[in-house]
Amino acid sequence: MRNAFLDSLGLSEAVRAGHLRVLVVEPERTPYVKEIPHTLEALQQEVGGLIEVIYPYADLVGLVCNEEGKLLGLPLNRALFDKGGEMFDVICGTFLVTGLGAEDLASLPPDLLEKYYRHFQAIEYFF
Repeated sequence: MRNAFLDSLGLSEAVRAGHLRVLVVEPERTPYVKEIPHTLEALQQEVGGLIEVIYPYADLVGLVCNEEGKLLGLPLNRALFDKGGEMFDVICGTFLVTGLGAEDLASLPPDLLEKYYRHFQAIEYFF
């Protein structure tokens, strides 16, 4: 069965072996889908340094960000909110939304790809 969201992006559901399909969220840009090698080096290259994975949502997703983003003064990107709608953190620099496998990061499944694409679609500015 075809996924209309992936079709709208010109993507198939298949992901090359040894690769991850991730959602890239850059400061002041709308998110986009990218297929990257499933390696530590590729993840570090995407976020520009050492990685940290955070799990702010109940879904099986991880946000891969630069571990030193705030210390390095990377641009403010997107805010994270608690269940009550209160902001509790801001991610600095580019981050990736990935799926979670049994023991490791995994490609983002189509339904979660669409959900988080919409979630992070609005560009946020901080003053």
